[in-house]
Amino acid sequence: MGADARGGRAARSRVDAPRPGRRAPSKIVCIGLNYRGHAKETNAPIPSEPIVFQKASSAWHAAGDDLVLPRGSVKTDWEIELAFVIGKRASYVTPEAALDHVAGFALHNDYSEREYQIERGGQWTKGKSADGFASFGPHLVTRDSFPEFGSAHLWLDVNGERKQDSSTSDLIFDVPTLVSYLSRFMTLLPGDVVSTGTPAGVGMGGKPPVFLRAGDVVTYGIDGLGDVRQKIVAGEPV
Repeated sequence: MGADARGGRAARSRVDAPRPGRRAPSKIVCIGLNYRGHAKETNAPIPSEPIVFQKASSAWHAAGDDLVLPRGSVKTDWEIELAFVIGKRASYVTPEAALDHVAGFALHNDYSEREYQIERGGQWTKGKSADGFASFGPHLVTRDSFPEFGSAHLWLDVNGERKQDSSTSDLIFDVPTLVSYLSRFMTLLPGDVVSTGTPAGVGMGGKPPVFLRAGDVVTYGIDGLGDVRQKIVAGEPV
C-alpha cells in the first residue's frame, strides 16, 4: 500500500489534509488508553469511560514534514492513531446517529513528550502540544469510502524497526461511542479532529524505554488511509 490511500479498494474518495497555519481545527480532542494492548503495556486498568484530553491547535502539523524536537526534550515518543474529522455539528448525539457527523478519517501521530506529560505535574496537555506534535494526513478519506475503520490495520516503524502493529478492532471505545460521548461534554464543530488513541508499542512501554532522537526516521500508516515518513530533527539548544 502506498500513500494513494487505496488500501486494496478501488477509487476511494479523498481530499488533501489541511495544511498547518491555514485551517487548524478549533479542537484536537484525543482519547487516552483506548487500546487494550496499550493499557496493558502501561500497567493501567481498562478505563470505564473514555479518557479525554486536548492538544493545542498550534501543534497542527502536515504529515511528512520534519518533526523538530522541543527544546531540551529527551523523551519524545510516537503514537500512531486513527483520527476522524467532524463534518456536522454534534451535540448530544446518540451512538446510532454518530457516524452522520463524521466527514472522514486520516492518520494522526500523537507525538508526546513523556517527561512533560508525566513527570512535570498537572494534566497531559503540556506534554502533547509542542509544535508539530499533531501530525495529520496525508489525506482525508471520506467516511463512506472507508467502511473498515473499525477493523483497520495500523503500524509504525522507527528506523525500519516495527514498533506498533495492531488493528482498530482492539479499541476499547469505538468511533460511534466516542462521538456520542464527547458530544455530551462539548459541542463538536465541523473541522474538529478526534484522535482515537494508540495501540501497544510506544517508546515508554519498552524495556528499557526508548525515545526519539535527531536523525531518526518514523514511518507509519493505516491500511486504506496511506502512509507517512517523517524525519526527526534537533531542536534549538536550551
